[in-house]
Amino acid sequence: MEPVHIVQGTAVPLDRSDVDTDQIIPSDWLKRVERTGFDKGLFSEWRDDPNFVMNQEQYAGANILVAGPNFGTGSSREHAVWAIQQYGFAAVISPIFGPIFRNNCTKNGLVAVQVDHAVAEQIMAAVQHDPATELVIDVARKSLEVPSLDIDVVFELSDSVQHRFLNGLDDIGLTLQQGNAIDSFESTRPAFKPTTA
Repeated sequence: MEPVHIVQGTAVPLDRSDVDTDQIIPSDWLKRVERTGFDKGLFSEWRDDPNFVMNQEQYAGANILVAGPNFGTGSSREHAVWAIQQYGFAAVISPIFGPIFRNNCTKNGLVAVQVDHAVAEQIMAAVQHDPATELVIDVARKSLEVPSLDIDVVFELSDSVQHRFLNGLDDIGLTLQQGNAIDSFESTRPAFKPTTA
């Protein structure tokens, strides 16, 4: 996973609550054996509607998704995060996230920014009114800034998750940081036991 320090750009306002992972990436897409191409399945049932927000030209190129409350509920499919990232989003803002979805974001480098309901509604309205509204998510500061609205708020991000983002560490990367300890342990194992070598 790539390091994430600052996510800066415009947003797509997905003004819907209780969006579950089956709506994010319908189950038909889970048959794929590769980990690519999920961007085409992102909200695919809704994207059939030409009036769906992601089909509107003024939001083309946005790299932040502003969602309603309770985003990412439902199944534990990691594919939902992959689809969002592969479409081009680097962060999602919501008042509430499904906990499994949020954990999957952490493990894949998608910044899930949870903010107060009032702040989320203010950002949603601003982006709907002016698609050029710029947002800045600073992982080092754990902050979300919307200069045109004079919003500068801190969002919850544990130090361990912040470390993962800033250093681009997925679970394998975190494990490899313990390489010396693993090598030391393996060197003392009896020869009849399985090894990682």
